[in-house]
Amino acid sequence: MELDGVFLDMYGTLTTGDRRAVETTCGRIVRDTGVSLSAEELSVTWGERFFRALEACSGDGFLTLFDVECKTLVETMAELGVANLDPIPYSRMLMDYWQNPELQPDTLAFLAEFPCPVCIVSNADRADVEAALARHGIVVHDLVTSEETRSYKPDVRIFEVALERTGWRRDRVIHVGDSLHSDVGGAIAAGIRNGWVNRAHRIHDIGTAEPDYEFEDLHGLTALVKGESTVEENTES
Repeated sequence: MELDGVFLDMYGTLTTGDRRAVETTCGRIVRDTGVSLSAEELSVTWGERFFRALEACSGDGFLTLFDVECKTLVETMAELGVANLDPIPYSRMLMDYWQNPELQPDTLAFLAEFPCPVCIVSNADRADVEAALARHGIVVHDLVTSEETRSYKPDVRIFEVALERTGWRRDRVIHVGDSLHSDVGGAIAAGIRNGWVNRAHRIHDIGTAEPDYEFEDLHGLTALVKGESTVEENTES
């Protein structure tokens, strides 16, 4: 596969997923408010509202990820009978994850051996991603975030900005991430080849998009690009 470069999702793809951080935060909310849900149930309830909000806040109605977390948490808890909740302490708990995530076990080896430039394309606030990369000493070709593009994957704007900034050709890029909805669905809408890193520890995935390629980990992407992979392209997507 001849590529100008690869677009890579950040959280859940290069880093571990947010499940533990979200459920820890929700556990604190449950204890503080006495709401009659488990931490896992609250994480799913809040998460569904959060993802719906992301769909609606690209462009003129844009909110940062931190602000979306605050807004949707207040709305979620109000529906559960908890009024006037201060969302800031809980959203800051999640910010600690965004800025200090653990890496997937294959990330550093992948980045060391991958033969093409990498541009991270992330649904995140830029300062959080920069802090996470600095913590792990990771340097990439470029970084494009939802905050600066005012666009959340699967909206195509974030991909268009990434193409413009890198100068890479649409037919010589592949976008790879762990979300069928945001990563695969967004890349399909943008006319970009795509791959799904199918790791096992996401809370849930609302997507149904069919990826061009599916990998167990990032080494599968390396093998594909180097021509060493037995993974076949899904021509039905």
